[in-house]
Amino acid sequence: MSPPADFTLWPIADAERYGFLPLHGGLSDAEVGTAVASIADRNAATPEGDVQPPTGAGSIGDFLHGLLTLDCVYVQGGLRITDTATGVTLLPGCCNGLEERGEWRYLLDGDGWASFGHDPSPLAERRGDIVRLTVDADMANSPVIELPVDELRRLLADAEQDLTDFLRLATTWATRHLSDRASEVTAALARGLLVDTGVVPLAPPVS
Repeated sequence: MSPPADFTLWPIADAERYGFLPLHGGLSDAEVGTAVASIADRNAATPEGDVQPPTGAGSIGDFLHGLLTLDCVYVQGGLRITDTATGVTLLPGCCNGLEERGEWRYLLDGDGWASFGHDPSPLAERRGDIVRLTVDADMANSPVIELPVDELRRLLADAEQDLTDFLRLATTWATRHLSDRASEVTAALARGLLVDTGVVPLAPPVS
């Protein structure tokens, strides 16, 4: 996740060091700004809806137009899982979004299979009480992670809490930097992250 080049509409962090920006409630003000700018840029659209406006400059209203008006907000990324014993890490593939993370629940309580994008092509399979995570199903002898189903449920619950905490943090951020659009930005981020705004105090969430 990275904001557009030469972005100047609000303070952002140096995005060069991030492949994915983890979203949680402990981000700095500039990191939240980076997340919001990145999400807005991915959903950019003109009022006509057919051509992306210039990024990094121009008005905040133009830059936020797509984010605030699209029914389905795309948040590039997904869930990262690391085996702390081996260092093996499963990352979301290209074209995967956080709004698709319901596939993890379907893996556990549905048909026991889910994939999360491509290049790499991560694959998850439930085998009884164990979940087998393949880092890249298109690669021969791909590294794998195996963990108990109950442990994965706990990790998923922790991830949901991180997103809720991030949205709460972004609420404060938006009030400070986008005061006249704070509630709209909050609602748009909640749509993209599928976080229930009825649970998060509202006054607006990264890879």
